[in-house]
Amino acid sequence: MERTVRADEHYELWVEETGRPEGSPLLLVMGANASGATWPDELVARLGARHRVVRYDHRDTGRSTRAFAEHPYALRDLAEDAVAVLDALGLDRAHVVGMSMGGTLVQLLLLDHPGRLLSATVLATSALGTGPAGPGETGLPGPDPRLLELWQHLADPRDPDEEILWRVEHWRILNGDALPFDPEEFLRLEERVVVHSGTAENPAAHALADQSGLDRAGELAGVTVPVLVVEAPEDPVNPPPHAQHLAASIGSARLVTVPGLGHALPHSVLGPLADAVLEHTAAVDGGRTG
Repeated sequence: MERTVRADEHYELWVEETGRPEGSPLLLVMGANASGATWPDELVARLGARHRVVRYDHRDTGRSTRAFAEHPYALRDLAEDAVAVLDALGLDRAHVVGMSMGGTLVQLLLLDHPGRLLSATVLATSALGTGPAGPGETGLPGPDPRLLELWQHLADPRDPDEEILWRVEHWRILNGDALPFDPEEFLRLEERVVVHSGTAENPAAHALADQSGLDRAGELAGVTVPVLVVEAPEDPVNPPPHAQHLAASIGSARLVTVPGLGHALPHSVLGPLADAVLEHTAAVDGGRTG
């Protein structure tokens, strides 16, 4: 089921519900400049075997409103969008899974809206204030230089075919160097994303958004919501030991590793990733009394 949800007076968000209607809700929060269609359908289906799965398009991605030039916002506002989605669907609490920037947003939800979360899972991300958008001088490694070079051209003008090929090359680097990269798999992904969005224009608004208010890692020790940190050992954006640092920063966190996982979601990692998430959510659901 698809619908639109109003985030504020300027932005509406595309939202999709799939899976078991009677299952506990699970909200998927994607990374920067990526629509909800970037979540692989296979992963959504695996999670949907147990959960009522909700995914949505961030502002300025997919089928959601694109208006950053006229109505700019801060990255932290995107966390409030996730709450708006839960509100609109009548969901008091949900399991939440965030990847990359989505993991940053989930950390903000843990701090500002803990009562709305049954559990949290974060992957391919870093502790608040310590990733690519952080203040620097953290002692943790930064992104792969190949990515930094590619990101310099994020907003360059490209025709639709060039744009899709640029995105596939981006995924090649994000995939990491351990697992084989199948360009056809990610070409098909980006073709689906373009069809879903109705445009091949690169959504670079999140790279321009205000990044203030994210340096809150010191507050994570007080988190009591059950948190699973999925380490991506081949992640070129937030390489080890970012996941270990994040897990150690959160009082309630458990750390698991998906071997070979980078900053992409190829078919080969979807089974182990889904199993890790479902084990986490099942333990929480099994221990709930109401």
